[in-house]
Amino acid sequence: MSTEDDPKPPSRNEQVAVLRPDYQADLADGLDRFFEPRRETCPWCDSSRLKTRLRTKDLIQHKPGTFVLDRCEDCRHTFQNPRLSPAGLEFYYRDFYDGLGEKQLGNTFAARTKMYEQRAESLLPHSPTPKNWLDVGTGHGHFCESARTVYPDTTFDGLDFTDGAELAEQAGRVERGYRGSFPELAPNLAGHYDVVSMFHYLEHSTEPERELAAAHTAVRPGGHLLIEVPDPDSRYSRLLGRWWLPWLQPQHLHFIPVENLRRRLTDLGFTVVAEQHAEPHDPVDLLAGTWLALDTAAPRDNLPWLPKPPTGLARTGRAAVLIAGIPALILGTLLDRFVVKRVSHRLGVSNAYRLVARRD
Repeated sequence: MSTEDDPKPPSRNEQVAVLRPDYQADLADGLDRFFEPRRETCPWCDSSRLKTRLRTKDLIQHKPGTFVLDRCEDCRHTFQNPRLSPAGLEFYYRDFYDGLGEKQLGNTFAARTKMYEQRAESLLPHSPTPKNWLDVGTGHGHFCESARTVYPDTTFDGLDFTDGAELAEQAGRVERGYRGSFPELAPNLAGHYDVVSMFHYLEHSTEPERELAAAHTAVRPGGHLLIEVPDPDSRYSRLLGRWWLPWLQPQHLHFIPVENLRRRLTDLGFTVVAEQHAEPHDPVDLLAGTWLALDTAAPRDNLPWLPKPPTGLARTGRAAVLIAGIPALILGTLLDRFVVKRVSHRLGVSNAYRLVARRD
């Protein structure tokens, strides 16, 4: 029970004021240290035939920097080049899933119960009664909590490189929460799991091939691997350009065409038993693209990586731009949910694909 003596949580502006000195100190050293040297070859096939596909800014947090996605002309793999360095990963992830961004994203993930159940149901034709399941990139474990309604007798564990997995264990969403790198933890999990899932995880990985090898280690023979990633062949990726949400720069490092992932899984010793495009499509492209454009056009909000808070005039201008954009946001939502969703695969605009693979 709360009392008058309970401390009042700091407001967002107060949190920003506390964070601003550290961000300004980081930025005073320049941005070069946030990037590795540019690659001259494709990280997937080693081809030197690279072409720039996209050059963009951080459209979500509006942290400084320019980010480039190159496309391999031979295998069509798309990747961030130059890639974020360890210092860059820390800087650009900070206050995205945690800190300032934790409450908003946490509420978003927690509200997606039906989507999580649909992901879990995609395994039913292939493994109706798995004994245990490891969700890699579990965040705070919301998928595992929802999947338990589909598989009530399955034990769900979660793994994440943040403290989200530990918090998920404390909240009872997973039986065991592992914090750390999957490739480094996998030898201790060898052959332990009936199912390993990676939902929108590989695109965040610096080395997706090591993650796939770790999954092969952790899944028992006859067990299954579920993977869902953005589809770089979606027509929306070209039509919407920088406003296509799944580009998500600078957090997303790799975009793997489905045939590349199928081939690599086969090489590792998996058999792909299902490929889905319509089912994993998330009907938010037009809404999200409209929001990103409006948010970019409007004056900036109060952000700790900016040198000072916005003026009153800037706040008023931002509110005016966002209010003026409400009709476009509503139209985007209606088109996404009631028009495009039904024919997304036929139109070639599905923004994700899902593979189910059995370990041989």
